[in-house]
Amino acid sequence: MKKYFFTASVLLSSLLFSQTKEPEMKMNSIAEQYVKLILAVGQHDADYVDAYYGPKEWLDEAKTMKYQLTALHDWTEALQKRIAAVKVSSHDKLLALRKTYITKQLSAAHAKIEMLMGKKYSFDDEAKKLYDAAPPTYSESHFKKILQELDAILPDSGSIHERYEKFHNQFVIPKEKIDTVFKAAITECRARTKMHIALPDSESFVVEYVHDKAWSGYNWYQGGAHSLIQVNIDYPIFIDRAVDLAAHEGYPGHHVYNVLLESEMLKKHGWIEFCIYPLFSPQSLIAEGSANYGIDVVLPNAERLKFEKETLFPLAGLDTTQVEHYYKVQALTAKLAYAGNEAARGYLNGTITKEQAVDWLVTYSLSPRERAEQRIRFIEKYRAYVINYNLGQDLVKQFVEKKSGKNATPEKRWDVFRDLISSPRLPSELK
Repeated sequence: MKKYFFTASVLLSSLLFSQTKEPEMKMNSIAEQYVKLILAVGQHDADYVDAYYGPKEWLDEAKTMKYQLTALHDWTEALQKRIAAVKVSSHDKLLALRKTYITKQLSAAHAKIEMLMGKKYSFDDEAKKLYDAAPPTYSESHFKKILQELDAILPDSGSIHERYEKFHNQFVIPKEKIDTVFKAAITECRARTKMHIALPDSESFVVEYVHDKAWSGYNWYQGGAHSLIQVNIDYPIFIDRAVDLAAHEGYPGHHVYNVLLESEMLKKHGWIEFCIYPLFSPQSLIAEGSANYGIDVVLPNAERLKFEKETLFPLAGLDTTQVEHYYKVQALTAKLAYAGNEAARGYLNGTITKEQAVDWLVTYSLSPRERAEQRIRFIEKYRAYVINYNLGQDLVKQFVEKKSGKNATPEKRWDVFRDLISSPRLPSELK
């Protein structure tokens, strides 16, 4: 009798184990096809696959096969049906997040393929389909009000643009000191990040200074906890960009985000979908949003001012008495971030011309014309991707602060932030 009950118990346990593992095994199969699909789409758009560190033979296969877009369209829809049919227990929250992640990433791939086939989406529709988020709209009066606030605190007389440019140009890092200042910022951000986030001993990145790019900085994740970070030095680099780039591209931004996804999702859980990063996908809003918000996490305002005043300003040979006022001005100009979205919305929707978009950025982003023209080149190349920086930052900030609770300690904020960037969470789940 005892032997019978033991056998029944073992059979029941085996059945429950099988039922628990079945959804994950199905998703493993779908995930492999998802990776191969993204590699295949990447053959039609060189910017699409931002990072890949999976099996080399899969990439070789994608290059050899060169699937037609119609075949990729059908392939995506077949995978969408398969993932929709997978039943996940409500008790398995991580697996549910995985299913949602693959579902949303496939939906974005479907939209991207349609765009490659010639379908046109409005700015807002493209943002929703590719990045799982609805960008807000701001009127011209919103930006005029911010400019009025800036007008009240900028020194000297003349137009606000002249005064801002004159003031701002006092804080350019001399070219021969960029590397020294940037490395000091990286060292500080890395040390602070490692106090709160465990990273592999082997993690590292290489910094390169480049020219003729549509962006100011870029992290090319190589896999194996290594990144290549490139900094565009075509235009003047202002002192605040040292910490911004060190944190955004490095610690606790893109480099840390990719390292954690690789170590936690790919290696620990064996989820192969995390060996690839399609740029035009919901993952990018989390990536860019967390990288921007991570600047404030790693160096909160008062601590940043102290570090800049004691370390970075002297290294750059800048006047340390201006630190507080400089960041007061920068805090206001940061509120103009959404002006770039409005320029992109109008230009991509065809309601304003390219020249009008440049003029808008000159007026409401306080950009020199050549920088505004560079920004338009970015918009032409990456389109609605621009929402991932400002809207992404706002959504991540809201999520972390809500989950941290009122009067949260810095440690609690770090805990929530770390959990976010090491899980398959997506934009629509941040609210």
